[in-house]
Order: sequence, then C-alpha cells, then structure tokens
Amino acid sequence: MEQNLKNIHQDLIEGCKQGERNAQLRIYKLYYKAMFNTTLRIVNDTAEAEDIMQESFLDAFRKIDHYSGEGTFGSWLKRIVVNNALDALRKRRDQTSIEESGIDFPDEEADASEDEIHYQVQEIKDAINKLPEEYRIILSLYLLEGYDHEEISEILRISYNNSRTRYSRARQRLLQIIYENRLKSKIIYN
Repeated sequence: MEQNLKNIHQDLIEGCKQGERNAQLRIYKLYYKAMFNTTLRIVNDTAEAEDIMQESFLDAFRKIDHYSGEGTFGSWLKRIVVNNALDALRKRRDQTSIEESGIDFPDEEADASEDEIHYQVQEIKDAINKLPEEYRIILSLYLLEGYDHEEISEILRISYNNSRTRYSRARQRLLQIIYENRLKSKIIYN
C-alpha cells in the first residue's frame, strides 16, 4: 500500500500553481539560503550563484505544475538548482585536465579542540575552492548535497563508474592540496 505524504508547504505550493505572488515569495524565503549555498558550492562564485539561484526559482515557478508531489518540494527544487548550476558551468567551462595523485588519508588527532576543528573546517573549505571545477562538483554533490553515485551519474550524464572514479580522484586531490598547504604552513612557521 503506497502512502502519499502531504508536503508541509502544500498550501504554498498550491498558491504558486495559481500564480500567487505572496505564496511564491514565502517559498522563496523558505528555500533561498539552502539553494544559494548549493549553487555556490558548485559554481564557486557568489555573483554567479546568486544569478543561477534566482533563475532556478523562476524556472521552478514556471514548471511548478510538473511537481508531482513524489518526494519533497525541496528535493525537486534542489534538482532544478543543481541542473542550472551545472548548465552554467558547461557554458563557461574551459577544458580541465584530470590529475591523478596517490595520497593516503592523514592521521587526525582524536581529541581536537573547538578552535582546531574550526581551523580544519576552514582549511577544507579553502582546499575545496582550489579544486578543479570537475572535482569540486563531484565532492559537493556527494559529500555536501548527499547525492549517491547513481544520482550523480544521471545529473552529470556520466556513467556510474565514472562518477565513482571522479569522486575518488577528487578526494585524493583534495587531500593532496591539504597536505601541501600544511607543508607550506610548516615551512613558513619554522
């Protein structure tokens, strides 16, 4: 027996289907921040992320009749946002070469202080921003957005194995960047 769960914002969604501006504004306010952050993690440019996110909301309101109610509205909207961000990258993409590196995970201390954790989070964010676009997208979709490799392969129009391979290479490259940054820090402070 299949059970359809009512979306908690169903009344607003229905209002959007009727073209009600107030309902659209409320939906926008509910989902703006999450969708902007998703876009920013993919395109790595604040102004471009803002433009893509705005266009994504317009697309969603134009296509809202296509929302079937299966799954959450937020996941439906996120799919539009991710696809628009990827389309924007495809339009501006320079051919990025894929680099391979073999590096092991560094050992981390078991008991890190709060300051150390904040430093490490910033260190990882900075390293992600240094990744080539292709790697940053895979890491963002898998680690930050929670997509699995099957979903990523559909979104990026690549094979499942290609998704797993790119993710593995992206993770290795990320670790290499972190390692190199730590070496530079050691040299500077020693």
